[in-house]
Amino acid sequence: MKRSPAKVIHEYGPYPGIDRVAGVTYDGEHLWFASGDKLNALDPDNGTLVRSMDVASHAGTAFDGRYLFQIAEDRIQKIDPNSGQVLTTIPAPGGGGDSGLAWAEGSLWVGEYRERKIHRIDPDTGAVLDTIQFNRFVTGVTWSDGELWHATWEGDESEVLRVDPQTGEVLEQLDMPAGMGVSGLESDGSDRFFCGGGKSGKVRVIAKPK
Repeated sequence: MKRSPAKVIHEYGPYPGIDRVAGVTYDGEHLWFASGDKLNALDPDNGTLVRSMDVASHAGTAFDGRYLFQIAEDRIQKIDPNSGQVLTTIPAPGGGGDSGLAWAEGSLWVGEYRERKIHRIDPDTGAVLDTIQFNRFVTGVTWSDGELWHATWEGDESEVLRVDPQTGEVLEQLDMPAGMGVSGLESDGSDRFFCGGGKSGKVRVIAKPK
């Protein structure tokens, strides 16, 4: 396993009235983050908060190229990013213990924190199609260039891990600085990861290893 310190290259926030950051996702233009009772969009070029929608947003966030998906307690909401309207909801596989959320290859990938699992589910029905077992708590989840990454956070320590999607084995580990937890994780499709910062109210950017 390759292991190295995470390189934090930028921080956004905290923002007025937002005391925590859960899931994060990127639509190619805006970085969206969940903050409990709102889903917020910021401009990653300048850190400006450009929009907030009143929608329950307790954990992971994902974008499928057209719609946003947001974990709210024990369900996953499909949201029109233009209107902010919740179009449909499906049950979340962890029944309220769900954490990260990602979109890849026509499926949603849902972290289940304490059970140390990631489930691949049908985005229309919520049916579980596959489950991967890990040996670490799972917070944020993302796919990047065909690689599965997840964050883990326990006590004061947090890491971003590249994992084998078949076996759950950790292939690469990026250690976050002490006290910097990762609640949500998203790739920008290139050389950066966006990391939700939990109760810090911040979104951090770390470099993806070459």
